[in-house]
Amino acid sequence: MADTFQLEIVTPEKQVVKDVAAEEAQIPGLDGYLGILPGHAPLITELKVGEITYRAGGATHTLAVAWGFAEVLPDKVTILAETCERPADIDVPRAEKAKSRAEERLKSNNPEIDYTRAEDALQRAETRIKVASGK
Repeated sequence: MADTFQLEIVTPEKQVVKDVAAEEAQIPGLDGYLGILPGHAPLITELKVGEITYRAGGATHTLAVAWGFAEVLPDKVTILAETCERPADIDVPRAEKAKSRAEERLKSNNPEIDYTRAEDALQRAETRIKVASGK
């Protein structure tokens, strides 16, 4: 069995990760995080908002991702994400403002507020802040 698998992460705007030889990865599946190792059984899963972490060349990398799909094969993982950001690309002040707006909406008693959308926005902002801070 191989010690690595090929990892690719693509958004509609760009290819975030290309042909990386990863030793392991964790991705936010719709029903929880999935740990991926070389030789993993094939599967396709929907992604939710969360962190993608992967180890390549002994270094661990973390990305903020929001929605999409992942195809896992024994020797390759392909992630098609709506958004995916490296820590250095995250605008932390913007994420903090988005978090504040989402929290205000969730506290409001306005019947016109889409609470599901506000919860998603809050989770995405918190994930972006966490990834950018390296925690």
